[in-house]
Amino acid sequence: MPRRTTDNIAENETPRPSLKKRLLVYLLNLFLLAVVAVAAYVLVIFLQMPSLDAILHETRPAAIVFLDKNGTEIRSANRIMGTPVSVETLPAHVWQAIVAIEDKRFFSHGPIDMRGIMRAVASNAVHGRMAAGGSSITQQTAKNVFLSREKKISRKVQELILSYWLENRFDKNQILDLYMNRVSLVGGMRGIDAAARVMFHTSANNMTIAQAAQIAAMLKAPTTYSPLKNPERNIARARTVLSEMVRQGYITLNQARIAAKQLSPATGAPDTNLYRYWTDFVMEEVESRIGGIGSDLYVYTTLDMGLQEQVAAVLGQKVGDYQGAVIAMSHDGAVRAMSGGADYQTSQFNRTLARRQPGSSFKPVVYLVALENGLTPESYVNDSPFAIGDYNPKNYNERYYGDITLATAFAKSVNSVPLKLTETYGIDAVLNMAGRLGVGTQLRREYSTVLGASEMTLLDLTNIYAVIWNHGESVRPYSITRITDPAGNVLYERNPSDPIIVIGDQTVGYMTELLADVVKPGGTGHRAMTAGVLGGKTGTSNGNRDAWFVGATDKYVIGVWMGNDDFTPMSSKITGGTIPAEIFHDIISRRH
Repeated sequence: MPRRTTDNIAENETPRPSLKKRLLVYLLNLFLLAVVAVAAYVLVIFLQMPSLDAILHETRPAAIVFLDKNGTEIRSANRIMGTPVSVETLPAHVWQAIVAIEDKRFFSHGPIDMRGIMRAVASNAVHGRMAAGGSSITQQTAKNVFLSREKKISRKVQELILSYWLENRFDKNQILDLYMNRVSLVGGMRGIDAAARVMFHTSANNMTIAQAAQIAAMLKAPTTYSPLKNPERNIARARTVLSEMVRQGYITLNQARIAAKQLSPATGAPDTNLYRYWTDFVMEEVESRIGGIGSDLYVYTTLDMGLQEQVAAVLGQKVGDYQGAVIAMSHDGAVRAMSGGADYQTSQFNRTLARRQPGSSFKPVVYLVALENGLTPESYVNDSPFAIGDYNPKNYNERYYGDITLATAFAKSVNSVPLKLTETYGIDAVLNMAGRLGVGTQLRREYSTVLGASEMTLLDLTNIYAVIWNHGESVRPYSITRITDPAGNVLYERNPSDPIIVIGDQTVGYMTELLADVVKPGGTGHRAMTAGVLGGKTGTSNGNRDAWFVGATDKYVIGVWMGNDDFTPMSSKITGGTIPAEIFHDIISRRH
């Protein structure tokens, strides 16, 4: 058998590759497999990403901004973002402060600042901890606008993809606009304008260099560097911001020195709960005026913020363990203040709209009928026990005065006289008068109504008195003067109709005399008397369940109610002439 030769092997078999070549092929295949795996991973993550266009144009609840009678913002509802800002319209130092401290090469690098990343890596290695970050403003925008706060590799990959997408779709100014409008800095609200309003009570467009530096200082860690919660840390970092702005040529050294002296802790937003009963009330009127709310609105109201603060403070101090409500309006019906309870956080129920028994505070309606029919404050009437059928109410102290003037009967709030007047002129005459005053539709046709047994709201009761002090002209309470969109287009504007004469001049004159006597010594409302008070009337329902006082000055008609929400009697025998009259007195005293 012949031997195999080397030539035969070369002819019949391919030589095996060297070990080096085999290793190179293996590594190449491994690399290609890794590339495919990474590409597949990136593709999966990309497919899981949210719709970019949808998020850029995300919908949100329409923001409603409420303003007072002078156009000052009271509070806003549903506002999760501040007013949109732009590099083109902001004072330059506002966006320059952000760029100086967050990404000084923002306008020269691409989606990722590789130099910044390498510098951060080196710094962290030296310090042995995460002492510096290398994310560009574009990366932070991608994170703030589109992504959750979860610390996952997939989120970082998405961040890189989004950063390239943003830089390909928008220019640098537009990306900076997105960042400034979407960054979260305070209380769940987004945008530097929202932060400026909460921290410094101004818009981003009006921020000083110092305020811009303090807002920029928060960007690293909003809570840690908050001028409200950690003012010392905020001010220290704001000084760093000012130094960087000088170093990068945005401001002069002298400007930085002046700004550094202006750095100060933030005072925080005022307690808008003082206005919540009011804005809740106004919101219902907004919906009735313009229907559905599909866009941001500015609602110009009749509120006097100073008076509102005084009303809320006095009510909170005086009601104790009971509940209370106050409404103040101008003589023509413009509501200037409203507190529907002692504390909005405890209870959001607006008691100015609760239907309760007005007691003797309804009696002016009966006396107006008598005055129209020829009686005067000096006319004599008889105060003695009175009964009609089974109905035989007594005076509050069960004391009767015999023959007294109409003025005395009114000032002492006796019960028999208005009942006898109703018997003389008829229950229908009383109900008709109530209708002319705007409150007659829900009153019961019975004698107990004369003494205030038919329920009505504090708003309605105060409206009765507003007509009297409005020279007898009809009054319709109102809370809104104008509603506009953010561009200033008027969606609603109050167009009042001509007033109707409800009560004649002579009758009004006599009634104001009667009301003035109530707050004089000997009258049931004498505790309400202070400088500027024109008059008023007390009221107390059966069992001291409700206590009322309604009075007026030359500018306001103010109604006060006290009681328990569950209709149980007030154990300390509170009447309209005690704490309600004192609440009125204290509000007027503070106002003057």
